[in-house]
Amino acid sequence: MDPVGQDVNLNSPNKGLPVEHSAGLDDFPVEGSLGNAGNPLPPGLTEEEAEELRSELIKVEEEIGTLRQVLSAKERHATELKRKLGLSPLNELKQNLTKGWQDVQTSNAYVSASATLDDIARSEAYKKTQETLSQAGQKTSAALTNVGSAISRRLGDMRNSATFKSFEDRVGNLKYKVVGPRGDEGLNSTSPTQENPPF
Repeated sequence: MDPVGQDVNLNSPNKGLPVEHSAGLDDFPVEGSLGNAGNPLPPGLTEEEAEELRSELIKVEEEIGTLRQVLSAKERHATELKRKLGLSPLNELKQNLTKGWQDVQTSNAYVSASATLDDIARSEAYKKTQETLSQAGQKTSAALTNVGSAISRRLGDMRNSATFKSFEDRVGNLKYKVVGPRGDEGLNSTSPTQENPPF
């Protein structure tokens, strides 16, 4: 029986039975059947050799088609098995990433780089650099604290100055004119729909 004309799904109840093909390779004319009008034979090739090569080409193309069908059936079967096992593409990706990370951690390059970093961390130059950076951080922190204190003192001095007090009084007077006295909030307050709406 011709392998192209069989059902290749290995789980199919019709396994091995012929399958109908609407457009098989037999439906297409072979080059030689057209009389070679548009395609002359290459030099040194006889008509019999060309015919033999054509029939071999047809067989190879049929085998390729069969292999494609078998591969497709196997991929569908594998997908179905994964679905039954609860393996989703996301789970597979996680497993691949985990395995890849484990492979990286056990690789010679990673192990030697890790050992080199450990050696650097134990070296005197690293320890001195770490101490210097720590001291610089402490000094920077102290300097920022001093700057903050100085700014706070300066703002306090400004608030106690005559100019600031004068400005504060003017803002207070403006507020009184706009809002009114606080004691009369509930009794004499004006609503926005009256004659003197707030800003």
